[in-house]
Amino acid sequence: MKAAINLSEKLSKFSELWSPKIVARMNDYHFKLVKFQGEFVWHDHKDTDEVFIVLAGEMTIHFRDGDVSVRKGEMFVVPKGVEHMTSSDAECHAMLVEAAGTVNTGDAGGDRTATTNAWI
Repeated sequence: MKAAINLSEKLSKFSELWSPKIVARMNDYHFKLVKFQGEFVWHDHKDTDEVFIVLAGEMTIHFRDGDVSVRKGEMFVVPKGVEHMTSSDAECHAMLVEAAGTVNTGDAGGDRTATTNAWI
């Protein structure tokens, strides 16, 4: 079936924070939508880069040696193996692009670990 994916419609279908939802797959990569507010956990992804594309709001990606602000309409690529933590003062909506099966908390684990196969 051929149809465009409406990101606003997909975002309206869930309200959970820190719980990425897959909206598409390209080769071995997932495109995920996520809503978040507050601080995440420090973690890394040893085997894959991670892309953040901000759709609404603003986020900060914290690194041990400085921070990067990412606003609506902007994107940032976190290289594999680089420890980082995301945060947002107000609710932020973003698209993640990462290798299929990537765990959102890396090896850090914890109560914010989301399922790796949640489609919406």
